Amino acid sequence: MSEPGRGVLEGPVGGAVDTNPATTPAPSPVATPATTPPAMPAATSAAAGLARAKRAGIAGRILLAMRNSPIALIGGIIVVFWIACALFAPWIAPFPPNKMDPLLIVNPYPSAQHWLGVDNLGRDIWSRLIWGARTVLTVAPIAVLGAASLGIVLGLLAGYRGGWVDGLIMRIGDTLLAFPRIILYLIIIARFGASALNIILVVTITAAPIIARIVRGVTLDVRERDYVAAARMRGESAFYIMAAEILPSARGPLTVDLFLRLGYTTVTIGALGFLGVGLPPPDPDWGGMVKEAYGMIFVWPHMTLFPAAAISSLVIGFNFLATGLQELERDA
Repeated sequence: MSEPGRGVLEGPVGGAVDTNPATTPAPSPVATPATTPPAMPAATSAAAGLARAKRAGIAGRILLAMRNSPIALIGGIIVVFWIACALFAPWIAPFPPNKMDPLLIVNPYPSAQHWLGVDNLGRDIWSRLIWGARTVLTVAPIAVLGAASLGIVLGLLAGYRGGWVDGLIMRIGDTLLAFPRIILYLIIIARFGASALNIILVVTITAAPIIARIVRGVTLDVRERDYVAAARMRGESAFYIMAAEILPSARGPLTVDLFLRLGYTTVTIGALGFLGVGLPPPDPDWGGMVKEAYGMIFVWPHMTLFPAAAISSLVIGFNFLATGLQELERDA
Protein backbone atom coordinates (compact mmCIF):
# COMPACT_ATOMS: atom_id res chain seq x y z
CA MET A 1 0.00 0.00 0.00
CA SER A 2 1.12 3.46 -0.70
CA GLU A 3 0.62 6.46 1.46
CA PRO A 4 -2.02 9.01 0.43
CA GLY A 5 -0.65 11.81 -1.72
CA ARG A 6 2.36 9.77 -2.84
CA GLY A 7 2.36 7.86 -6.11
CA VAL A 8 4.41 4.68 -6.11
CA LEU A 9 4.51 2.18 -8.96
CA GLU A 10 5.96 -1.23 -8.98
CA GLY A 11 9.04 -1.42 -11.18
CA PRO A 12 9.64 -4.15 -13.73
CA VAL A 13 11.78 -6.10 -11.28
CA GLY A 14 9.66 -5.46 -8.25
CA GLY A 15 11.29 -2.20 -7.12
CA ALA A 16 9.20 0.84 -6.25
CA VAL A 17 9.40 3.89 -8.51
CA ASP A 18 8.53 7.31 -7.10
CA THR A 19 6.26 9.27 -9.45
CA ASN A 20 5.70 12.33 -7.26
CA PRO A 21 6.84 15.39 -9.27
CA ALA A 22 7.79 17.22 -6.10
CA THR A 23 10.48 14.72 -5.30
CA THR A 24 11.58 13.74 -8.83
CA PRO A 25 14.74 15.63 -9.84
CA ALA A 26 14.47 17.76 -12.99
CA PRO A 27 16.51 16.59 -15.95
CA SER A 28 19.77 18.50 -16.42
CA PRO A 29 19.88 20.64 -19.53
CA VAL A 30 22.14 19.43 -22.35
CA ALA A 31 24.94 21.86 -23.11
CA THR A 32 25.11 22.85 -26.77
CA PRO A 33 28.52 23.78 -28.06
CA ALA A 34 28.92 27.34 -29.30
CA THR A 35 29.09 27.56 -33.08
CA THR A 36 32.03 29.54 -34.51
CA PRO A 37 32.34 30.55 -38.15
CA PRO A 38 34.85 28.43 -40.03
CA ALA A 39 38.24 29.98 -40.52
CA MET A 40 39.04 31.16 -44.05
CA PRO A 41 41.72 29.00 -45.62
CA ALA A 42 45.06 30.65 -46.33
CA ALA A 43 44.74 30.05 -50.05
CA THR A 44 41.30 31.70 -50.11
CA SER A 45 42.63 34.69 -48.17
CA ALA A 46 45.56 35.07 -50.54
CA ALA A 47 43.25 34.84 -53.55
CA ALA A 48 40.97 37.49 -52.04
CA GLY A 49 43.95 39.77 -51.47
CA LEU A 50 45.08 39.28 -55.05
CA ALA A 51 41.60 40.08 -56.33
CA ARG A 52 41.54 43.30 -54.30
CA ALA A 53 44.97 44.26 -55.66
CA LYS A 54 43.82 43.65 -59.23
CA ARG A 55 40.81 45.87 -58.69
CA ALA A 56 43.08 48.56 -57.24
CA GLY A 57 45.22 48.62 -60.39
CA ILE A 58 48.97 49.07 -60.64
CA ALA A 59 49.32 50.67 -57.19
CA GLY A 60 47.56 47.73 -55.54
CA ARG A 61 49.75 45.23 -57.36
CA ILE A 62 52.90 47.06 -56.29
CA LEU A 63 51.84 47.18 -52.64
CA LEU A 64 50.86 43.50 -52.63
CA ALA A 65 54.14 42.53 -54.30
CA MET A 66 56.11 44.51 -51.72
CA ARG A 67 54.17 42.84 -48.90
CA ASN A 68 54.67 39.31 -50.20
CA SER A 69 58.17 39.51 -51.71
CA PRO A 70 61.29 40.70 -49.83
CA ILE A 71 62.96 41.39 -53.17
CA ALA A 72 60.11 43.69 -54.21
CA LEU A 73 60.21 45.38 -50.79
CA ILE A 74 63.90 46.19 -51.19
CA GLY A 75 63.31 47.46 -54.71
CA GLY A 76 60.40 49.59 -53.57
CA ILE A 77 62.47 51.17 -50.78
CA ILE A 78 65.24 52.07 -53.26
CA VAL A 79 62.83 53.58 -55.77
CA VAL A 80 60.90 55.49 -53.11
CA PHE A 81 64.19 56.87 -51.75
CA TRP A 82 65.16 58.33 -55.12
CA ILE A 83 61.64 59.60 -55.75
CA ALA A 84 61.76 61.41 -52.40
CA CYS A 85 65.14 62.90 -53.36
CA ALA A 86 63.70 64.11 -56.66
CA LEU A 87 60.57 65.60 -55.09
CA PHE A 88 62.31 67.38 -52.21
CA ALA A 89 65.56 68.28 -53.95
CA PRO A 90 65.28 72.05 -53.31
CA TRP A 91 64.95 71.43 -49.56
CA ILE A 92 67.28 68.50 -48.89
CA ALA A 93 70.19 69.30 -51.20
CA PRO A 94 72.86 70.95 -49.00
CA PHE A 95 74.28 73.06 -51.86
CA PRO A 96 73.12 74.35 -55.25
CA PRO A 97 73.94 71.70 -57.88
CA ASN A 98 76.07 74.03 -60.03
CA LYS A 99 77.84 75.97 -57.28
CA MET A 100 81.61 75.75 -57.89
CA ASP A 101 84.35 76.27 -55.31
CA PRO A 102 87.84 75.74 -56.82
CA LEU A 103 89.40 75.79 -53.35
CA LEU A 104 87.72 72.48 -52.52
CA ILE A 105 89.59 70.65 -55.29
CA VAL A 106 92.67 70.61 -53.04
CA ASN A 107 90.90 68.00 -50.90
CA PRO A 108 87.87 66.73 -52.85
CA TYR A 109 87.26 63.60 -50.78
CA PRO A 110 84.13 62.99 -48.64
CA SER A 111 83.98 65.08 -45.46
CA ALA A 112 81.52 66.19 -42.80
CA GLN A 113 80.48 69.15 -44.96
CA HIS A 114 80.47 67.32 -48.31
CA TRP A 115 79.27 63.79 -47.59
CA LEU A 116 80.28 62.35 -50.97
CA GLY A 117 83.03 64.83 -51.72
CA VAL A 118 83.19 67.28 -54.61
CA ASP A 119 83.86 66.85 -58.33
CA ASN A 120 86.68 68.24 -60.45
CA LEU A 121 85.03 71.70 -60.49
CA GLY A 122 84.39 71.86 -56.75
CA ARG A 123 80.67 71.05 -56.95
CA ASP A 124 79.04 68.99 -54.21
CA ILE A 125 78.47 65.46 -55.55
CA TRP A 126 75.59 64.59 -53.20
CA SER A 127 73.68 67.72 -54.21
CA ARG A 128 74.21 66.95 -57.90
CA LEU A 129 73.01 63.36 -57.40
CA ILE A 130 69.83 64.61 -55.72
CA TRP A 131 69.08 67.03 -58.54
CA GLY A 132 70.09 64.42 -61.11
CA ALA A 133 67.44 62.07 -59.69
CA ARG A 134 64.82 64.67 -60.60
CA THR A 135 66.05 64.62 -64.20
CA VAL A 136 66.13 60.83 -64.51
CA LEU A 137 62.79 60.26 -62.79
CA THR A 138 61.13 62.83 -65.03
CA VAL A 139 62.52 61.77 -68.40
CA ALA A 140 62.42 57.97 -67.89
CA PRO A 141 58.73 57.62 -66.83
CA ILE A 142 57.53 60.00 -69.58
CA ALA A 143 59.54 58.10 -72.19
CA VAL A 144 58.28 54.72 -70.98
CA LEU A 145 54.66 55.90 -70.85
CA GLY A 146 55.01 57.25 -74.38
CA ALA A 147 56.43 53.94 -75.59
CA ALA A 148 53.71 52.01 -73.75
CA SER A 149 50.92 54.14 -75.23
CA LEU A 150 52.21 53.72 -78.79
CA GLY A 151 53.02 50.04 -78.31
CA ILE A 152 49.60 49.24 -76.84
CA VAL A 153 47.77 50.87 -79.76
CA LEU A 154 49.92 49.14 -82.36
CA GLY A 155 49.77 45.76 -80.59
CA LEU A 156 45.98 45.85 -80.24
CA LEU A 157 45.53 46.77 -83.89
CA ALA A 158 47.95 44.11 -85.10
CA GLY A 159 46.49 41.33 -82.96
CA TYR A 160 42.81 42.16 -83.41
CA ARG A 161 42.74 43.14 -87.07
CA GLY A 162 45.31 40.64 -88.32
CA GLY A 163 45.99 40.34 -92.03
CA TRP A 164 47.95 43.06 -93.78
CA VAL A 165 47.61 45.39 -90.77
CA ASP A 166 49.38 42.85 -88.57
CA GLY A 167 52.06 42.22 -91.20
CA LEU A 168 52.77 45.92 -91.79
CA ILE A 169 53.03 46.83 -88.10
CA MET A 170 55.23 43.86 -87.26
CA ARG A 171 57.59 44.41 -90.20
CA ILE A 172 58.10 48.05 -89.25
CA GLY A 173 58.81 46.95 -85.70
CA ASP A 174 61.27 44.30 -86.92
CA THR A 175 63.08 46.96 -88.95
CA LEU A 176 63.50 49.20 -85.91
CA LEU A 177 64.61 46.30 -83.71
CA ALA A 178 67.19 45.23 -86.31
CA PHE A 179 69.23 48.37 -85.72
CA PRO A 180 71.71 48.35 -82.83
CA ARG A 181 69.92 50.37 -80.19
CA ILE A 182 72.75 52.68 -79.17
CA ILE A 183 73.64 53.49 -82.80
CA LEU A 184 70.03 54.38 -83.51
CA TYR A 185 70.08 56.68 -80.49
CA LEU A 186 73.23 58.39 -81.69
CA ILE A 187 71.89 58.87 -85.22
CA ILE A 188 68.62 60.44 -84.10
CA ILE A 189 70.14 62.65 -81.42
CA ALA A 190 73.01 63.72 -83.67
CA ARG A 191 70.44 64.79 -86.26
CA PHE A 192 67.99 66.57 -83.96
CA GLY A 193 70.23 67.57 -81.05
CA ALA A 194 70.52 66.56 -77.40
CA SER A 195 67.55 67.47 -75.23
CA ALA A 196 65.11 65.83 -72.84
CA LEU A 197 62.38 65.88 -75.49
CA ASN A 198 64.58 64.14 -78.07
CA ILE A 199 65.59 61.46 -75.55
CA ILE A 200 61.89 60.84 -74.83
CA LEU A 201 61.16 60.53 -78.56
CA VAL A 202 64.09 58.17 -79.12
CA VAL A 203 63.06 55.86 -76.28
CA THR A 204 59.43 55.93 -77.42
CA ILE A 205 60.33 54.95 -80.98
CA THR A 206 62.74 52.19 -80.02
CA ALA A 207 60.77 50.63 -77.14
CA ALA A 208 57.29 50.73 -78.69
CA PRO A 209 57.86 47.68 -81.00
CA ILE A 210 58.77 45.48 -78.01
CA ILE A 211 55.65 46.50 -76.09
CA ALA A 212 53.57 46.04 -79.24
CA ARG A 213 54.76 42.43 -79.49
CA ILE A 214 53.65 41.73 -75.91
CA VAL A 215 50.19 43.22 -76.45
CA ARG A 216 49.82 41.50 -79.84
CA GLY A 217 50.56 38.10 -78.27
CA VAL A 218 47.94 38.63 -75.57
CA THR A 219 45.42 39.87 -78.14
CA LEU A 220 45.87 36.82 -80.37
CA ASP A 221 45.23 34.59 -77.36
CA VAL A 222 42.18 36.47 -76.08
CA ARG A 223 40.31 37.60 -79.19
CA GLU A 224 38.58 34.22 -79.66
CA ARG A 225 37.46 33.90 -76.03
CA ASP A 226 33.77 33.60 -75.21
CA TYR A 227 33.44 37.00 -73.57
CA VAL A 228 34.97 38.70 -76.62
CA ALA A 229 32.54 36.82 -78.87
CA ALA A 230 29.69 37.88 -76.60
CA ALA A 231 30.77 41.53 -76.94
CA ARG A 232 30.70 41.17 -80.73
CA MET A 233 27.20 39.67 -80.55
CA ARG A 234 26.05 42.63 -78.45
CA GLY A 235 27.17 44.89 -81.29
CA GLU A 236 30.06 46.53 -79.42
CA SER A 237 32.55 48.52 -81.47
CA ALA A 238 36.04 47.28 -82.21
CA PHE A 239 37.48 50.08 -80.07
CA TYR A 240 35.36 49.00 -77.08
CA ILE A 241 36.31 45.35 -77.49
CA MET A 242 40.03 46.13 -77.69
CA ALA A 243 40.02 48.63 -74.81
CA ALA A 244 37.52 47.03 -72.40
CA GLU A 245 37.66 43.30 -73.16
CA ILE A 246 41.17 42.55 -74.44
CA LEU A 247 43.49 45.16 -72.91
CA PRO A 248 42.77 44.24 -69.23
CA SER A 249 44.14 40.76 -69.94
CA ALA A 250 47.50 42.31 -70.83
CA ARG A 251 47.72 44.42 -67.68
CA GLY A 252 49.85 41.94 -65.73
CA PRO A 253 52.57 41.34 -68.37
CA LEU A 254 52.57 45.05 -69.25
CA THR A 255 53.11 46.12 -65.64
CA VAL A 256 56.14 43.85 -65.30
CA ASP A 257 57.56 45.02 -68.64
CA LEU A 258 57.06 48.70 -67.78
CA PHE A 259 59.18 48.43 -64.65
CA LEU A 260 61.87 46.57 -66.57
CA ARG A 261 61.62 49.24 -69.25
CA LEU A 262 62.15 51.95 -66.63
CA GLY A 263 65.42 50.28 -65.68
CA TYR A 264 66.52 50.02 -69.31
CA THR A 265 65.65 53.67 -69.90
CA THR A 266 67.64 54.73 -66.84
CA VAL A 267 70.67 52.92 -68.27
CA THR A 268 70.03 54.51 -71.68
CA ILE A 269 69.92 58.02 -70.22
CA GLY A 270 73.15 57.32 -68.35
CA ALA A 271 74.84 55.87 -71.44
CA LEU A 272 73.83 58.82 -73.59
CA GLY A 273 75.13 61.21 -70.96
CA PHE A 274 78.42 59.29 -70.77
CA LEU A 275 78.77 59.50 -74.57
CA GLY A 276 78.20 63.24 -74.48
CA VAL A 277 74.82 63.25 -76.23
CA GLY A 278 72.61 63.22 -73.16
CA LEU A 279 71.03 66.14 -71.38
CA PRO A 280 72.95 69.37 -72.06
CA PRO A 281 75.07 70.83 -69.23
CA PRO A 282 75.15 72.34 -66.68
CA ASP A 283 72.04 70.45 -65.50
CA PRO A 284 73.05 67.44 -63.37
CA ASP A 285 73.04 64.19 -65.33
CA TRP A 286 74.31 61.03 -63.69
CA GLY A 287 75.86 59.74 -66.93
CA GLY A 288 77.37 63.14 -67.62
CA MET A 289 78.87 63.19 -64.11
CA VAL A 290 80.61 59.89 -64.84
CA LYS A 291 81.94 61.26 -68.14
CA GLU A 292 83.28 64.46 -66.57
CA ALA A 293 85.32 62.57 -63.97
CA TYR A 294 86.21 59.54 -66.09
CA GLY A 295 89.75 60.77 -66.80
CA MET A 296 90.48 61.06 -63.07
CA ILE A 297 89.10 57.69 -61.99
CA PHE A 298 92.52 56.47 -60.79
CA VAL A 299 93.21 59.70 -58.89
CA TRP A 300 89.81 60.57 -57.45
CA PRO A 301 87.67 57.46 -57.97
CA HIS A 302 84.78 58.69 -55.84
CA MET A 303 83.86 61.27 -58.49
CA THR A 304 82.97 58.43 -60.87
CA LEU A 305 81.87 55.67 -58.51
CA PHE A 306 79.09 57.58 -56.73
CA PRO A 307 77.19 58.61 -59.90
CA ALA A 308 77.64 55.09 -61.31
CA ALA A 309 76.32 53.63 -58.04
CA ALA A 310 73.29 55.93 -58.25
CA ILE A 311 72.46 54.64 -61.74
CA SER A 312 72.95 51.03 -60.65
CA SER A 313 70.84 51.38 -57.52
CA LEU A 314 67.87 52.85 -59.37
CA VAL A 315 68.06 50.16 -62.05
CA ILE A 316 68.24 47.46 -59.36
CA GLY A 317 65.22 48.97 -57.61
CA PHE A 318 63.11 48.84 -60.78
CA ASN A 319 64.26 45.31 -61.58
CA PHE A 320 63.48 44.07 -58.06
CA LEU A 321 59.98 45.53 -58.29
CA ALA A 322 59.51 43.84 -61.66
CA THR A 323 60.62 40.54 -60.14
CA GLY A 324 58.10 40.86 -57.31
CA LEU A 325 55.30 41.69 -59.75
CA GLN A 326 56.27 38.72 -61.91
CA GLU A 327 56.08 36.40 -58.90
CA LEU A 328 52.66 37.86 -58.09
CA GLU A 329 51.39 37.13 -61.58
CA ARG A 330 52.81 33.59 -61.51
CA ASP A 331 51.11 32.81 -58.19
CA ALA A 332 47.76 34.20 -59.32
